[in-house]
Amino acid sequence: MNQQGASILLLVMTLLVLAACGNNPSTNEAEMTDDGRVKLTVFSPQGPEVDLKTNPVTEYMEEQFNLDFAWQTTTYDAGAASEKRQISLASGDFPDAYMLIPWIDDFSQAELLKYGNQGVLLPLNDLIEEHAPNLQKAFEQEPDFKAMATAPDGNIYGIPHWNDCYHCSYPVKMFINTEWLDALGLDMPQTTEEFRDVLIAFKNEDPNGNGKQDEVPISGSNLGPVQYMMNAFEYYSSDDVPMLLEDDQVSIAAVTDDWREGLRYINELYELGLIDPGTFTQNGDALISLGNNAEANILGVGYGLPNSYTNDEDRLYSDMYQVMEPLKGPEQYTTYTFPSQPGASFVLTKNASEEAQVAAIKMIDHMFTIDGMLTSHFGPEGVGWRQPKEGDIALNEEVEPIYKTLPDDPNEERPSNISWGAMGQFWHFRGLRDAEVQGTDIYSRTGFERRLQEATLLYDGFEPSEDKIYPYWKVWIDPNVANELAMLKTNMIDYIEQNTVQFITGAKNIETEWDSYVQGLEQLNATRYLEIMQNAYDEVK
Repeated sequence: MNQQGASILLLVMTLLVLAACGNNPSTNEAEMTDDGRVKLTVFSPQGPEVDLKTNPVTEYMEEQFNLDFAWQTTTYDAGAASEKRQISLASGDFPDAYMLIPWIDDFSQAELLKYGNQGVLLPLNDLIEEHAPNLQKAFEQEPDFKAMATAPDGNIYGIPHWNDCYHCSYPVKMFINTEWLDALGLDMPQTTEEFRDVLIAFKNEDPNGNGKQDEVPISGSNLGPVQYMMNAFEYYSSDDVPMLLEDDQVSIAAVTDDWREGLRYINELYELGLIDPGTFTQNGDALISLGNNAEANILGVGYGLPNSYTNDEDRLYSDMYQVMEPLKGPEQYTTYTFPSQPGASFVLTKNASEEAQVAAIKMIDHMFTIDGMLTSHFGPEGVGWRQPKEGDIALNEEVEPIYKTLPDDPNEERPSNISWGAMGQFWHFRGLRDAEVQGTDIYSRTGFERRLQEATLLYDGFEPSEDKIYPYWKVWIDPNVANELAMLKTNMIDYIEQNTVQFITGAKNIETEWDSYVQGLEQLNATRYLEIMQNAYDEVK
């Protein structure tokens, strides 16, 4: 071999060795405290009433797993939290682990693939197999949970939350003022025609009895009421862009003839003055202000749960508002939302030593036990939760209760800084949620969750069959097209929502401008969006 060839070979071998060292976590030497504990640097959000350094769950986990936490914290502001995490990753000086809260910020599936392929995030498969028996049992118990966590290359780069909230899975609900129904001698509306007639009576017949025409027949925020009413005509999915799935083919619901018919119906209600114009612009605070109106109760039908439009306890914890079933029109659907969000709230990075990796995964695994889940989320036993007592009744009355959150007295304020809350790895499976002790009076603060449970029973079963719901929770998007998809999605969401409001309010004529609306969506490259979503679906179907 000549000298030049030998030099090239030496260079290649050196680069291979360096690359191998960079991706081998065992080459990082563990940083230990004087008393032999493993240091673990963790990036996490920290709320204004929490101090992770002094939190009893921090102390508990340190004792249980021989850890010494070094916290890198961010705020509960979603934008700021995401930006700080991105800066942390870009700097190269990132922590050993990230423990996040999904509704504030977490790793998207595209990020997991991107940083996993770069070697920044460690595959957890071997660690789970060797040190996480409880997590393995959770994967067996909930196959969709494992599917959410497993990337197309077979690696698990992070652990998502699992929060099987029954009433959250059917979020598109309406509650109606039954005091007004009784005052006017009306029955609970079942069909779109009956609903229209009830709203007209609410508007014109002074059901609150104050001699004024101040009643607001229906209100909400954003497109919530539209989702509820559209489901009587076309399925309004919980995807960001309303999706349909038919014979394994993906399409967009917002361009179908049934969607158009739904818009015609909702436009009719708007033209009759039955829909609060503020519905499309007001935030949650404005909606609650409407529902709290002190002079008289002026709201007939509210979108969402009762606490979405009133926090007046005399109204909230009463039988004034009762849930409506899904409206029956040409169709009768309800929106189904998968109970957990894809992505990951817990990841380990290549900066973590082997000792830190093992200790961290054992800690996470502990949170997949009932005691570990309850302690991390609510605080230590006796402080944040207790064992059930004789006479306690679970949310699902057919199962034995497992726990009761503290304090027992609903009027007593819960202490601050006693738990990790949502930062603790969620394993809130259906059986655990069902087994929480709840009050039996559904029109009280302690029985509110039971009220939501009972209301949801009226919606369960109206969702389309499983093969007609796009399984966004287990679809992984190729990182090479993730940015393109995000841009397409943002543009399409804005376009569909703006045009939906314009057709409902009459700013656009649904008879003469529908075709141009459909063409406009195509000009935003809806075909390419569907191609990406179809390819992703084909990988998991």
